[in-house]
Amino acid sequence: MASIRPFTAVDLFSFNPTNLDVLTENYDISFYLQYLSKWPKLFLAVVSPTGTIMAYIMGKAEGEGKEWHGHVTALTVAPAYRRLGLAKVLMEELERVSEEVYDGYFVDLFVRVSNELAVNMYKKMGYSVYRRVVGYYSAGGGAEAEDAYDMRKPLKRDPKRESIRENGEEFLVSPEDVY
Repeated sequence: MASIRPFTAVDLFSFNPTNLDVLTENYDISFYLQYLSKWPKLFLAVVSPTGTIMAYIMGKAEGEGKEWHGHVTALTVAPAYRRLGLAKVLMEELERVSEEVYDGYFVDLFVRVSNELAVNMYKKMGYSVYRRVVGYYSAGGGAEAEDAYDMRKPLKRDPKRESIRENGEEFLVSPEDVY
């Protein structure tokens, strides 16, 4: 039986099989360590009984005023453990912590427009497209950059659902407008 636990610095030495996916963003060690030190309650792993990292989620709390929210920086499930509901479990825990610990208005995430499987999964979880960020994912080797959807889900602190909008796919912004 798998268990959810806080991600640790030692996990950085054994999470590569989970990260080896063309849709998973990879960062340098200092980036992961920054998240571990600043937002440890939003960085979680699902671990098998043998200690294998099956999935992880890395998040943070950010923004000001009504833009204060939980943000999913990375969510990935190792190929051998997909379609077991692990992503949903991790998302639910990040939402709970964003709401109960950080008192956020919403949770947001960025996903490649071409990643229809993930977009549909997030929609089933209650997320909607807030805006389309043109060229958010830069491409190397002369390839074109790819757009991202900024998807959001309101939390209890946003009962009027002011953090979301209709037809967000048609609301285009540049990456500079996001930060």
